[in-house]
Amino acid sequence: MENKMSSVAELKERHMAATETVNALGDKLKQKRLLLLDTDGYARSQGKTPVTFGPTDLVCCRTLQGHTGKVYSLDWTPEKNRIVSASQDGRLIVWNALTSQKTHAIKLPCAWVMTCAFSPSGQSVACGGLDSVCSIFNLNSQTDRDGNLPVTRMLSGHKGYVSSCQYVPDEDSHLVTSSGDQTCVLWDITTGLRTSVFGGEFQSGHTADVLSISINGSNSKMFVSGSCDSTARLWDMRVASRAVRTFHGHEGDVNSVKFFPDGNRFGTGSADGTCRLFDIRTGHQLQVYYQPHGDNDVPPVTSIAFSISGRLLFAGYTNGDCYVWDTLLATMVLNLGFVHDSHDNRISCLGLSADGSALCTGSWDTNLKIWAFGGHRRVI
Repeated sequence: MENKMSSVAELKERHMAATETVNALGDKLKQKRLLLLDTDGYARSQGKTPVTFGPTDLVCCRTLQGHTGKVYSLDWTPEKNRIVSASQDGRLIVWNALTSQKTHAIKLPCAWVMTCAFSPSGQSVACGGLDSVCSIFNLNSQTDRDGNLPVTRMLSGHKGYVSSCQYVPDEDSHLVTSSGDQTCVLWDITTGLRTSVFGGEFQSGHTADVLSISINGSNSKMFVSGSCDSTARLWDMRVASRAVRTFHGHEGDVNSVKFFPDGNRFGTGSADGTCRLFDIRTGHQLQVYYQPHGDNDVPPVTSIAFSISGRLLFAGYTNGDCYVWDTLLATMVLNLGFVHDSHDNRISCLGLSADGSALCTGSWDTNLKIWAFGGHRRVI
């Protein structure tokens, strides 16, 4: 009997010791995860003082006029001085951002375009929309008898509208699209075939339309997608069968996703009126960007972009506001919707030049505007 009692007591002691060890390991794991978040290190490197930013620090230097319908999408070339835009008027226009001149006006086979992108070399542009096809145009091709640029390649395979497209960095031969069919696709442009499909029948895929994608500039095999299922998902192009991670937090469609410059984080813009910052290593939400409105009518976010250092987040809204956020402190430092020469309608798209010296915004007012960093702030 005594042996039995002592063995029970011994088991209890061993159980308690094991529990303490597990708890200690759990605490250590929590500490490691907190270190991985890196927010304190980021704060130290950037400085915790608020960004001082005023109407003279970001000024409208050009208005690009030429579209006759709502502007839906835009993209810069890597060499900074050209922009492609897509509009409800059924045209792509390629602009010289330094002179405001149009170098190409491309009449599209399907007028219902939703997205456009420049190739890394700047030699081609891609677009997609309600025809469920991603069309590629070589800007050096000869025009036809009517003066139209012919389609170089049509990437067919989606079963829903093409919502977003982006070339794989440093490769004119591969491109990723997102679609209303709940999938993303990696394409080989040379063959016109799908290399990989992300989502669809796989359980870890999106459960509603995919609206936006962003490829990691630091690791071009990784990309993030935003969807009407209120989530963002991280994908590895080498493993299409499952999402690497799913990011929750939004309460509405995730209209826009954009990788942070360091490649370890990404931002989201949503129909719930908020932008958020997530860490891809831990899955944690690092920050929420939200401006309270007295009438409870919170405008959805349509598009986002980061400054070249990541200290600023630019966000366009359906009511015509374009907020400049201090990424670290989540404070709004400027509203471009209130400055001179602002847009007259919804901000539908925006993007930063490759060197970080200028922001371009597109709007339902049919115009694009180029905003330059003024004074001592050529780049931030």
